[in-house]
Amino acid sequence: MQSTNRTSFQLKKKIYLLSKVSMFILGLLMTCTSCEKESKPISLNQEDYHKVVDKLTEVIVHDIFSPPVASRIYNYPNIAAYEIIRQENQKYKSLASQLHGLETVPAADTTKIVNYKVAALIAYLDVGKELIFSEDKIEKYRDSLYASWGAINEQSFKNSRDYGLQVASHIKKWITTDNYAQTRTMPKFSVNTDDPARWQPTPPDYMDGIEPHWREIRPSIIDSASQFTPKGHPDFSLEKDSPFFKEVLETYEVGNTIKDEGETSEKIQIARFWDCNPYVSTHKGHLMFATKKITPGAHWIGICKIACQKTQSDFNQTVYAYTKTSIAIADAFISCWDEKYRSNLIRPETLINQHIDENWEPVLQTPPFPEYTSGHSVVSGAASTVLTDIFGDGFAFNDTTEEPYGLPIRSFISFHQAAEEAAISRLYGGIHYRAAIDLGLEQGRSLGKFVVQNLKMTN
Repeated sequence: MQSTNRTSFQLKKKIYLLSKVSMFILGLLMTCTSCEKESKPISLNQEDYHKVVDKLTEVIVHDIFSPPVASRIYNYPNIAAYEIIRQENQKYKSLASQLHGLETVPAADTTKIVNYKVAALIAYLDVGKELIFSEDKIEKYRDSLYASWGAINEQSFKNSRDYGLQVASHIKKWITTDNYAQTRTMPKFSVNTDDPARWQPTPPDYMDGIEPHWREIRPSIIDSASQFTPKGHPDFSLEKDSPFFKEVLETYEVGNTIKDEGETSEKIQIARFWDCNPYVSTHKGHLMFATKKITPGAHWIGICKIACQKTQSDFNQTVYAYTKTSIAIADAFISCWDEKYRSNLIRPETLINQHIDENWEPVLQTPPFPEYTSGHSVVSGAASTVLTDIFGDGFAFNDTTEEPYGLPIRSFISFHQAAEEAAISRLYGGIHYRAAIDLGLEQGRSLGKFVVQNLKMTN
């Protein structure tokens, strides 16, 4: 009996010891699995950066920001991301002390593991969210990224998030000093109807002049808003043989010729492709609806994406390209708007209706601000010059930027050719005179060269 009890006791002891060993092994396996999960890196590539830029574009279109304001929204998030990635790669130089008023951003804590790509995306989204209206759209997108990154490596994500937000806070503080808030309280543009040369609101909505005080916005790299003041346009005159009125007639006659050719006209296709009017209103009886589209700056941001993808630029190269391009675009708008509200020139549609043909309409809807110089010409000249510096002359590409808006792909043999087509599209669209196009392109190229020569971003 005692032998049986002893055997039973020994059996129970063995089972107990085996269960303890099993629990220990299971715990060890769980610990190892946990360690393996914690040490797994968060892997990102350049397409992740393209996606956050595209998300910001989507919100800019939804919120209907004017072209100058949209350029500001693109500029600051890219700068924030760049200032993070350049710390990981000594090839890139800081923009601090190069951009007006920008101080050195905080460095990452070297005692913590920080994923600089994750931090760059977080800073981009946080700064971008500060500049748009539909914050919830950015927040929802951001939260989905946070969840996926945290699931891969929680500690690395938290370190990267904290650092990204620290840099974003630094950039947002700098943003508050660019005079944007002050321009929100400045008076509306005053229309002078007594002077026949001065701009007047245009059909169909007769909107007030947009951003008349944009010259007050602090530029990023150019010395001042007036640094690249263009040559003057021909003196205003309604004399039939005057240089100015000949330009008015040219816009009128080109418009009529294009309309006669019909919707299949190559010039109409060019005009529509480069329209880039963020708010085109349509009136049918008592019904009015608007079509939302990207701005001129957004189109060139799209071309930057195409160039990055074609060259298979890595994450850091992509951030660099976007940043340099967005700085040029933002300063180009400040330069252009400085001239627009100084010269304050009347649009072709107004003069043609008053003095040539009261029923004439341009192919494109006339945007609500003065004529000289052409915004698309200035911005295209600046952006194409910077992109040529980054990717080289003779860079051929297929421009798919307008596909989401139902427009076919157009192909170019260089960035300069694309800029020239963007500029002449304003004549085909009937919204500019020749001088605004040619001198605007010259103005933009001069500004772009200044950016290339004075903005030192690489060693």
